Amino acid sequence: MRPDGRRWNEIRKVTLTGNYLHYARGSVLIEMGNTKVICTASLEEGVPQFLKNTGQGWLTAEYSMLPMSTPTRNVRERARVGGRTQEIQRLIGRSLRAVTELAGFGERTVYIDCDVIQADGGTRTAAITGGFVALVEAFQSLRDEGIIEKIPLKDYVSAVSAGVVNGKIILDLEYEEDSQADVDMNFVVTGGGNFVEVQGTAEQTPFTREQFDRLVDVALKGICELTEKQREIIGALH
Repeated sequence: MRPDGRRWNEIRKVTLTGNYLHYARGSVLIEMGNTKVICTASLEEGVPQFLKNTGQGWLTAEYSMLPMSTPTRNVRERARVGGRTQEIQRLIGRSLRAVTELAGFGERTVYIDCDVIQADGGTRTAAITGGFVALVEAFQSLRDEGIIEKIPLKDYVSAVSAGVVNGKIILDLEYEEDSQADVDMNFVVTGGGNFVEVQGTAEQTPFTREQFDRLVDVALKGICELTEKQREIIGALH
């Protein structure tokens, strides 16, 4: 039995609360079990130097964990962002750019900010899933104001973890499971089932091709459920 009583192929309870903050173009509180992340989308005129005069926009992401998002206090990353944080920020940015038509909103920059207010495993995957919802809300706002004609997105995208714990394949690891996993993987997948990124590590014993295939299958099940949750709050992409 898993710590929270879930079946091996079951994701945690997912709650998406849209339009969560007043000032952001798009914002969502995503809760996956005890993991809670606030994701916002904001917009600024202008793009990085390498995109100037191309007519193309840019999307980037920032990620942070509040000091008491974990049982012991995290020190705020003030002067310098740590390696883990940089990795996660880049992952979120890559994942959302993969489904975004960057030429569809002019020479503007979209910022996706993901702040973990409570961590119990899967914070990066929750940030991607919630960040997409915030991004859609922001584009809907721009469309409603007549700034853009259509939502510049090609597909949904979400992310989920899967792993091997005590020899068993499980979906959507919480912290207790993640901390003792033999294999830990993160899958970023579009609503259409195409892979954006797969991150996988064998902590102790290398995993087999059969195990990998089973991890893919269970992760895709989770992605389908997360995509449906996204659809419930933001509807179709048009």
